[in-house]
Amino acid sequence: MTTSPPAAGAVARNNVELTGVVAARPMVFAHGFGCSHEAWRDVAPHFTGTNQVITFDQVGAGESDLSAYDRGKYDSLHGYADDLIEIIDELGLDDVVYVGHSVSSMIGVLASIRRPELFGALILVGPSPRYVDADGYTGGFTEDDIDALLDSLDSNYLGWSAVMAPAIAGNADRPEVGDRLTASFCSVDPTIASHFARVTFMSDNRADLPKVTTPTLVLQSSDDILAPLPVGTYVHQHIRGSEMVVMTSRGHMPNLSDPDQLVKEIRDFLS
Repeated sequence: MTTSPPAAGAVARNNVELTGVVAARPMVFAHGFGCSHEAWRDVAPHFTGTNQVITFDQVGAGESDLSAYDRGKYDSLHGYADDLIEIIDELGLDDVVYVGHSVSSMIGVLASIRRPELFGALILVGPSPRYVDADGYTGGFTEDDIDALLDSLDSNYLGWSAVMAPAIAGNADRPEVGDRLTASFCSVDPTIASHFARVTFMSDNRADLPKVTTPTLVLQSSDDILAPLPVGTYVHQHIRGSEMVVMTSRGHMPNLSDPDQLVKEIRDFLS
């Protein structure tokens, strides 16, 4: 069953969609860079028979209110965490199961630290607290790598998307997965995408992980160029009591490439 959210505030700004069982435990699905709530279309419907399901677009993505994009507010992931909390508060939710993909994993971490009473579970899909290597930490990229990536994105976003989206998606033998991500990347305003990419790839949330008190599942894909296995392991080791599953899915987008496996792991954790 689909219900209509109140047309005001963050709910309207972030193009929130509500489906499922109104009185049931809420599940909030948050998309990663270059995507929209459509990234969950093969996953979220599996939970509408048992949960209230909430999807939304980060400001600047999908059908969000682009006029609300404030470079000052969104110059760190805390701005997006503010939006998440505002959405939950406006909808009057608690005991939320939060499913965050990629950068939205850390957005959920920040929100749960600030307002732990709102969250009952965190499910982090392909999380990375820091993309740049540091002493004693493997993020997967050198500073030069990230500088080159951002320079390429700034100079030719559509060209960058055409090259990077298939690499990020993985599954070269299934080009439709990369094509779907490329189309999503190309639908985002290049100026906003460039800013969000810089905020994402220059972020460092390692110190936040030990502050998490919400029960957490880390879901790690194999052969993920954005969040390789050492990164997922680091997240798991630094969130006390967390569980970690290394899935057989390949690439950074299991919600597109292996939705059934993702659904199974989420259900197993919540059961």
